[in-house]
Amino acid sequence: MVRSFPMVPGIDLAGVVTDSAHADWHKGDRVVLNGWGVGENHWGGLAQRARLDGDWLVPLPPAFTARQAMAIGTAGYTASLCVGALLEHGIRPEQGEILVTGATGGVAIALLTKAGFTVAAATGNASQAEYLQQLGAVTVLDRAEFSEAGRPLQKERWAGVIDSVGSHTLANACAQTRYGGTVAACGLAQGMDFPASVAPFILRGVSLLGIDSVRAPRTVRTTAWDRLARDLDVDALEAIAQEVGLSEAIAAAGRLMKGEVRGRVVVDVNR
Repeated sequence: MVRSFPMVPGIDLAGVVTDSAHADWHKGDRVVLNGWGVGENHWGGLAQRARLDGDWLVPLPPAFTARQAMAIGTAGYTASLCVGALLEHGIRPEQGEILVTGATGGVAIALLTKAGFTVAAATGNASQAEYLQQLGAVTVLDRAEFSEAGRPLQKERWAGVIDSVGSHTLANACAQTRYGGTVAACGLAQGMDFPASVAPFILRGVSLLGIDSVRAPRTVRTTAWDRLARDLDVDALEAIAQEVGLSEAIAAAGRLMKGEVRGRVVVDVNR
């Protein structure tokens, strides 16, 4: 992800404005930032201070502390974008079950459950089943069911899908989506490839929606954060998040890459 060195990593941050030349922001405003190349080609959030383009910021909802906003993080904000996309595309709870892949982050499950949907969660870690059920998942599936090549059309199972995995997982999810269903694709944990056919789209009217969290306009971002503030139980954030100090961030990143971390890691840059 890093485009040049040296680079301060961290693709999101939450904090308080200390000085501003931007008309929308004033000293003392609480803000949150996700994306816009921060941590890739602009110094990022793993620092006590950051100088940023004011157009990149959105107001931090009063419902959240900065720590809670980072427990949600870019993954949770993206999950909110996905849930919004399904709803805007007309998917409703009475149409059937929603599949969430790469599910251990938890926010998508919590938001969908709050909206009245029945949720199936796919995970590679069977020990996380109880945790996912606590967040609202009715069914917990082994991700191995989706990770290999499958038939172009399969048994219709899902009214909608939120996929953060890509590759064969996304292809199989599309092949299992019901007539008129919608798939929101937001990630590539398994790969950037999409080894699928057009069959689900032209024979079942399935819609595949691309979800971009990096360059989404402020109005879309604000709506996503408003949904989180309205529908996400802040008590659930304690189950989703763990906190480390800045000095512990590299070690925590290693555990993340090994799949040893559940949910979010919040970095307190002041310790």
